[in-house]
Amino acid sequence: MARYLVIVESPAKVKTIKKFLGSNYVVMASQGHVRDLPKSQLGIDVEHDFEPKYITIRGKGDILAQLRKEVKKADKIYLATDPDREGEAISWHLTKALKLEGKKVYRISFNEITKNAVKESIKNAREIDMNLVDAQQARRALDRIVGYRISPLLWKKVKRGLSAGRVQSVALRIIADREAEIDAFIPEEYWTLDAVLKVQGEKKPLRAKFYGTKTEKMVIRSAEEEQKIEKELENADFHVAEVRKGERTQKSPLPFTTSTLQQEASKVLNFATQKTMRIAQQLYEGIDIKGQGTVGIITYLRTDSTRVSEEAERLAREYITSVYGAKYVADTEKKKDGGKNIQDAHEAIRPTDISRAPASLKESLSRDQFRLYQLIWKRFVASRMMPAVYETTSVKIAAGKYRFNVATSKIAFEGFRLIYTEAGEEKDEKGVLLKGLDENSELSLEQFDSKQHFTQPPAHYTEASLVKTLEELGIGRPSTYAPTITLIINRRYVAKENKNLYMTELGEVVNNIMMHSFPSIVDVSFTANMESLLDGVAEGKVRWKTIIENFYPDLDTAVKKAEEELEEVKIEDEVTDVICEECGRNMVIKYGPHGKFLACPGFPECRNTKPYLEKIGVKCPMCGKDVVIRKTKKGRRYYGCENNPECEFMSWQKPSEKKCPQCGNYMVEKGNKLLCSNEQCGYTESIKKEKEN
Repeated sequence: MARYLVIVESPAKVKTIKKFLGSNYVVMASQGHVRDLPKSQLGIDVEHDFEPKYITIRGKGDILAQLRKEVKKADKIYLATDPDREGEAISWHLTKALKLEGKKVYRISFNEITKNAVKESIKNAREIDMNLVDAQQARRALDRIVGYRISPLLWKKVKRGLSAGRVQSVALRIIADREAEIDAFIPEEYWTLDAVLKVQGEKKPLRAKFYGTKTEKMVIRSAEEEQKIEKELENADFHVAEVRKGERTQKSPLPFTTSTLQQEASKVLNFATQKTMRIAQQLYEGIDIKGQGTVGIITYLRTDSTRVSEEAERLAREYITSVYGAKYVADTEKKKDGGKNIQDAHEAIRPTDISRAPASLKESLSRDQFRLYQLIWKRFVASRMMPAVYETTSVKIAAGKYRFNVATSKIAFEGFRLIYTEAGEEKDEKGVLLKGLDENSELSLEQFDSKQHFTQPPAHYTEASLVKTLEELGIGRPSTYAPTITLIINRRYVAKENKNLYMTELGEVVNNIMMHSFPSIVDVSFTANMESLLDGVAEGKVRWKTIIENFYPDLDTAVKKAEEELEEVKIEDEVTDVICEECGRNMVIKYGPHGKFLACPGFPECRNTKPYLEKIGVKCPMCGKDVVIRKTKKGRRYYGCENNPECEFMSWQKPSEKKCPQCGNYMVEKGNKLLCSNEQCGYTESIKKEKEN
């Protein structure tokens, strides 16, 4: 009997796939990559056509030995690694490591681990796609060159094991730019004014929002302006000027891509991007379901396509018709506008079997697996349903020369909202409108309700919003978002607090060096252009070594220039006036994983260390002692009193010695302005030039 060997990446898939194939099939796992560039050197021969030097990964010798044994016995070998660029490269590396030239070797790939998909892939076995392999080689080579040429410089400059990367350094820059924007933001005061109106014959009052005049919208900038408007409206006649009824539709959502799944799981389930990918991987590789054995319950998780197969489309329509009714089925198949970066080899992320409702799997899944599967299932079903329809009513109320608005909407047809609402979306109907309201309704003013507000700075990045930005800018690909974000957090360049990402002092140092010495590496459009060139390799339009040939000389020049500059700047340990209580030496400032600290220069004889409290030359507004730069546990910088915890003073912005001339509170520096720390006051002034110099 013929004997066939199927090689997959993950051991978790072995059991699932073995079940689908006959007894003459042997299924084994490579456990990811088997060959890679050596860790001890660059591993790319820059003198000879940038040829990569691949070696067997440490610890993979036994796996390869077992695979070689099976190769000898097999009549045919099927390489069933993941259906993407990385998977294609692993298959190619396997052909080299197992010396499969001259044997009957076939590449098979499937978007979902189901019996039909696996069997169909064997029928449609193909050769290895060398364009995809070369695209992976190009990425690996670029990442290696950037990492191995720049990281030693960072080490030299900052004196610790830091790293730079083609995608990670751009992601860090994006966060740094946002932080600078927030720091420079000056809040502006504005007021809202609501009129609470009594409608004759109605028990409930009507709340109308100030709009402006008949011809233009107005922003109320101060308390004086607000009071002036109120005064002008004291004796005004309030009447309904216009009632307009309409209809709006809310489109059903698109099924998930890697990026949108990461964003939504972050918002709804509070999952970190890495956690989302880990659990999605488990759902894809196979879950042991009672009565069915091990089954893959979602399609492949690394995709930027929203395409759905004809079969899945048909089954979804049938399911929605039978469960919710024909009126809920969408008219036509929905597709995302094809962006330039869409790689349409895969489908969107969806359940492999739509009839497998989340509730039926609850016992077979862990809590986190269930919550993520439910999110994917609901989103896919919703994507095949009709839009939601709202009845809208807009009322304009005239009062003298001013206008107030009342706007409400209510659901006329739920459509997809029957099962799915996106994170942050209002589930309740907006506003309540009195049924009998029309142009003849008599209105009388009960009271005004005015509130002071201040404009808010841009929001700090979260993992979800950073993924969205990276995708929009064309930086990285679905498979890189999670590892990139995890890396910059683990390196302590960025601190994560309450979902928000903040730059640490260390992150600022690294970003400043990259901006100064390697501006093209951290240039957003340069990196995005590089991504599209790499996509060109995958499409067979660009030779992969050409990209490296064009990129390397400029990088080499920048590195050599930076090396020269660095030699001129010899960084000595900064000596302080703090005396080591153990040996009497003056302590020096060192860098550690959390930033600066004080250490005894007598190391290793004296190992005394203590926190470094950097004074900023400003007295604490609460107790009069010195204000120092402190850090949260995660590395985010703030200003606090040296007498902490006795004194609780803290500020995210740098405090100033100057007091606010209006209210007497301390002021803080923001960009080139001084702001009163009391938000209700709102006083600002420019920082004097001599202060800046």
